[in-house]
Amino acid sequence: MLDELQLKRERENQEAERHRRRRDELNDKTREWVEKRDALNAQVRALVDEATQHRIQRDELNAQVKSAKEERDRYNRRVNELQDQLTELKRRKLPRGAVPLGKLQQELKRLEFRQMTSVLTVDKERALIDEIQRLQAEVRKLEKSLEENEDVRKMKDELKSARDLAEDAHKRVSELAEKAQTEHDQMTALYEQGDTLRREADRAQEEFIKTKMLADEEHRKHIEHIRQVHDYDKIIHGIWMKSRGVTEEVAEEVDAKREAELIFERFKKGEKLSTEDLLMLQKSGYL
Repeated sequence: MLDELQLKRERENQEAERHRRRRDELNDKTREWVEKRDALNAQVRALVDEATQHRIQRDELNAQVKSAKEERDRYNRRVNELQDQLTELKRRKLPRGAVPLGKLQQELKRLEFRQMTSVLTVDKERALIDEIQRLQAEVRKLEKSLEENEDVRKMKDELKSARDLAEDAHKRVSELAEKAQTEHDQMTALYEQGDTLRREADRAQEEFIKTKMLADEEHRKHIEHIRQVHDYDKIIHGIWMKSRGVTEEVAEEVDAKREAELIFERFKKGEKLSTEDLLMLQKSGYL
């Protein structure tokens, strides 16, 4: 019977050891998952911080784009106003009885379009070319006359300045919008990277929880088998003491000492102890 009890005790001890090793392996895995999760979350925070800076810069540039567009629109309105004023001024400065320059230019375009798109006889095409050349000469004559007018010249210079300002403003709008788009693209790319890493961190957290639960279960089984070992130790020790005629009081004292030794061994291995275990160690002088 004693041999059978020893065999069963050894089996329980082996099972306890197997669950302990498995628990320790799983605990190592939980630490790995925690480290991976924390490292990924740190990367996510860094990416979000960087993306936030790009977002702030983008918003600042968009505000500048809005301001530059308003400025460009003011210049464009001024250009349109000056263009209308210049047209009216040219009309007023034309020689008495002259056909308005705009009307001559429209007629010239119409005849040029007819020449390019119509099939004409040689005589009609010649007459059309002569008429085009006459209109071109008249347009040049009127333009030269207007160019020599000081008021027209001043108005044209003012119009050119306004157009230059409008063009510069438009160029600035384009440059700022391009920079804002670049900041937006960089921000979006960083947020996407952060989302990818965050999903990896979430998976690491799930694996940590899963592994932790498995480790806890292995620890529970380890403790369960250890208790079985202790129970067998008590029975075996009791049989051994009884076979040698040791009194019950002495046997209990020896059992208590043996129990304290086993608890202390568990304590040295880093296992969790109950309040009763701690009291037993204290009573036996180990604490």
